[in-house]
Amino acid sequence: MTEATGIVGEFLSLKEETDADILAMQCGDFYEFFAEDAELVADELDLKVSQKGSHGSSYPMAGVPLDDLTPYLSALVERGYRVAVADQYETEDGHAREITRIVTPGTHLETSDDDARYLAAVVRDGGGDGGSSGSGEATYGIAVADVTTGQFLVTEQSGADATSAALTELYKFDPAEVLPGPEIRSDDDFLDEVRERTDASLSLHTTEAFAPGRARHRVREQFGAETLESVGIADAEAAVRAAGAVIAYVDETGAGVLASMTRLQSFDESAYVDLDATTQRNLELTETMQGERSGSLFDTVDHTVTSAGGRLLREWLQRPRRSREELDRRQSAVAALAESAMARDQLRETLGDAYDLERLASKAASGSADARDLRAVQETLALLPAVGELVAETERLASSPLGDVLERPDRAAAAELAADLDEALVEDPPGTVTQGGLIRQGFDTELDEIVGDHEAALDWIEELPEREKRKTGITHLSVDRNKTDGYYIQVGKSETDQVPAEYEQIKTLKNSERYVIDELAEKEREILRLEERRHEMEREIFERLRERVAAQAEVLQETGRALAECDALASLAVHAVRNDWSRPELSDGRELSVDQGRHPVVEQTTQFVPNDLYMDDDRQFLVVTGPNMSGKSTYMRQAALITLLAQVGSFVPARSARVGLVDGIYTRVGALDELAQGRSTFMVEMQELSNILHSATEESLVILDEVGRGTATYDGISIAWAASEYIVNNVAAKTLFATHYHELTVLGEELPSVQNVHVAADERDGDVTFLRTVEDGPTDRSYGIHVADLAGVPGPVVDRSREVLDRLREEEAIEVRGSDSGSTTQAVFDLSSGQFETAAGGSAGGGDETAADAGSGSGGEQLATDGSHAVGESAGGGSETATDAGSALDPEVEDVLDELRDLDVNETPPVELMAKVQDWQAELDEE
Repeated sequence: MTEATGIVGEFLSLKEETDADILAMQCGDFYEFFAEDAELVADELDLKVSQKGSHGSSYPMAGVPLDDLTPYLSALVERGYRVAVADQYETEDGHAREITRIVTPGTHLETSDDDARYLAAVVRDGGGDGGSSGSGEATYGIAVADVTTGQFLVTEQSGADATSAALTELYKFDPAEVLPGPEIRSDDDFLDEVRERTDASLSLHTTEAFAPGRARHRVREQFGAETLESVGIADAEAAVRAAGAVIAYVDETGAGVLASMTRLQSFDESAYVDLDATTQRNLELTETMQGERSGSLFDTVDHTVTSAGGRLLREWLQRPRRSREELDRRQSAVAALAESAMARDQLRETLGDAYDLERLASKAASGSADARDLRAVQETLALLPAVGELVAETERLASSPLGDVLERPDRAAAAELAADLDEALVEDPPGTVTQGGLIRQGFDTELDEIVGDHEAALDWIEELPEREKRKTGITHLSVDRNKTDGYYIQVGKSETDQVPAEYEQIKTLKNSERYVIDELAEKEREILRLEERRHEMEREIFERLRERVAAQAEVLQETGRALAECDALASLAVHAVRNDWSRPELSDGRELSVDQGRHPVVEQTTQFVPNDLYMDDDRQFLVVTGPNMSGKSTYMRQAALITLLAQVGSFVPARSARVGLVDGIYTRVGALDELAQGRSTFMVEMQELSNILHSATEESLVILDEVGRGTATYDGISIAWAASEYIVNNVAAKTLFATHYHELTVLGEELPSVQNVHVAADERDGDVTFLRTVEDGPTDRSYGIHVADLAGVPGPVVDRSREVLDRLREEEAIEVRGSDSGSTTQAVFDLSSGQFETAAGGSAGGGDETAADAGSGSGGEQLATDGSHAVGESAGGGSETATDAGSALDPEVEDVLDELRDLDVNETPPVELMAKVQDWQAELDEE
């Protein structure tokens, strides 16, 4: 194809200059896309494709109006594309274009929701290969910036679990875009984990941006020479490298928001409760397991009236605090708001008029804020004194921490900026800065003179028709203006014979003629000069105002954060009052005492049965048993959520609660197959268990639901048993462990800090009622067949299940229905192999081989499926044991048989039963 020239050639040349996926090039009043970009954009955004000729060749072309680019950009960026924007400018030879910005998922200012939009950089120092499969210890530096608000956070993670911790941090922030450092780009395992845990686009930034010296210079230049020392990261080279890379990227993409990034914060993870990705998902903090916001904890407690307040509340839920002082402060504010209903309602009504100052600061800094944005800044800043007065005039609120929250912003600077903006801007400014009418009369004397002259000229135009009608006697005469003809006089054709000679005809229409006169042409030139000068002056004044707002970005951000915190605290108070939540007592001990606790989300949709919970050093590990669907998982989750809410500073769903502060909440409550990643349910389960056993401490809360269910029964019991012992003896974390392995209840009898609790059920005449109440002690069975019945399993299957279960409990042979032989079989477990096996038998009436006989090939170590040992009773009900009853027996053997005969299998716990069999076998071996 011949090389393109003209506009297409310019487009293709600019496209070669950028590594963006798509280029949008301004051509007059449109942004155009050519060649492959046009086809891609048309396919993604359903645009019409036309053809543009260039040097004998034809190129696909698509375009969008100049003022409509933003929504199209947003749609492309949300799909993960990087879009370069080339704007047009005037030259002596006409027009030229240059790339002015590159819009990426992490640097796009226009968002479709109120959530934060994070750009993250992650680097790694040391640790060999360093990844999840690497050797040695690594240090990860993470920098996270929200370009829409100016928030900028850095941290470092090091040690044996640094990789997992770094991935968890990325999951918490869920960035739109991640910049992997040079050491990570080839680590497919780490990058795959990032893709799996977030929806982030991965972008390769220049290696030089991550260089230690350059990064340190960038950070000092952006935040001040002493900032690194003041926030305690002067020696955290990995964190500094990540921060420098983010700053460089924001600068080089032309987002223009660096002026809004005024504060660098180092978030010390020791100040926050550790919530790994699995726990956040299992507890459904911000979205349900199905990925929906509705039904999440955040959706339940969010009653905020501002976008910034909702964003802050979400952050609190994802990052609970460990500081007693901070939590007491929040609780006191929530309590004051809960007790001051009228003032709380007034406060929320006032805050409802607030705009998102943090985002407006970023728009002002980028130069994209319009006059309506600046008016929104003014109106929101003006709310600060009103909110302050409301708090000060309400005695209960005045003595609460709310007053301190409102003292953080520079109220004098905020008031001065609000007054200046109000003085300068009209009450309801137009949506663009190019059409005029932005500035109040009286703000600028020279502008007022120009506006006066312009309005006088327009008055002359308005009076012209009446003058001409009187002068000429023409009745159908009017004066109008359009882009093609400018100002003109229009006369109906029936009266064109009365038109004076000085009227110069310029256009003939179907029913009229258009004319122009010298006076009108001169007045038009005057009006155009005045309009141009007026618009130019208004634009200059507006740009100065916008620059002033950008320079006060920190004032806007501080004010915005204060109003957002008031909103978030009021939201928690509203929910506490509406749902009868109580203020929890916080302690530094290991106690977790909940009186009449409830699940904060489930109680919204059902008649909830409250339950008590008590844990301390003597009740550190609770084995939770009970029927399927009886509420074990809900009970454990509500314990975790009550603890989490207490460390958010919220009230909790309980009559009363005393919560010992935890350093982490860890959960394992079920897993889905992840076959695409080559991981089965059981592998995921074991990886989650491994993370908990490595991460939890004696100050943690651990929730385990059905550990070991993904493998063979005895493997599962063994793993669950060993994990329980390890947590009790080595970790000592507060733990709730739900299980159907009733063998584990023996731990409650042997280990002093382990206690059994169960969810009660009532069975009468074969009908089972789940009481939803939690009581001390173990349950007797799981009622699995009853649950199958509730789930709609066909009746014949349920009935047959009950028959099989009854025969297994009585250790009787089971007839295999459908078998040609019509034989029966005894279901057993072989301990040596850990496999479920059957022992074939004869007819029900014959002297069948016993379970013990059938197991002789493996040492006779077999268990019936209910956990009890299979005794040597024949299928036909004979009383012969596995040993010939007619032969003489050694007294010691006879003693063993006597014990066996006297043993009540149904009343003996399975693990105790196993121990007795092992003792008997040892006695027989000695013989």
